[in-house]
Amino acid sequence: MLLKNHSKNFLECGTDEAGRGCLAGPVTAAAVILPKKFKNSILNDSKQISEKKRFDLKPIIEKQALSFGVAHVFQEDIDRINILNASILAMHKSIDLLKPIPEFIIVDGNKFKAYNDIPHETIIKGDGKYLSIAAASILAKTYRDLYMDKIHEEFPMYNWKQNKGYPTKAHREAIRRYGITKYHRKSFRLLPEALKID
Repeated sequence: MLLKNHSKNFLECGTDEAGRGCLAGPVTAAAVILPKKFKNSILNDSKQISEKKRFDLKPIIEKQALSFGVAHVFQEDIDRINILNASILAMHKSIDLLKPIPEFIIVDGNKFKAYNDIPHETIIKGDGKYLSIAAASILAKTYRDLYMDKIHEEFPMYNWKQNKGYPTKAHREAIRRYGITKYHRKSFRLLPEALKID
């Protein structure tokens, strides 16, 4: 499916996040304003393309975007305000970094809180429909992956370089064996049996 631009009339940004379902690390969001004539045949929802293609696209988006912003919201805040609020906060923080200020915001998903009276539209699976949301999904995912690679060096036993903090079997096995780190989200169900009573 060929992705398209959403609006012809407004200076518009797309925004998306990565890392909502992870057990460790931040939730990361990006916001991107693309030029009206932007085209790219490879660009798609970050989940639909390989890691190599995501990292090939990252500098193209950064170079050709009119503006982009990327923001992390870390595990302490996720535990304090919950993952949905943290995801929206990360999107707001990424939009804060845009210059010029967008006149319209399109958001991947179905939940968002108004940002500075700028009109917005939530679009389910928007990262597979619109170029600016897809571009935001690529930046959110690649910046978060780079962060997880960095903290992997500190705690290699959790293999974040490979699982990026997602609840893989190996990641949960490492939590069972070594306990949790300062990067784990304490409000998440880190082990499936955590809620069982002996």
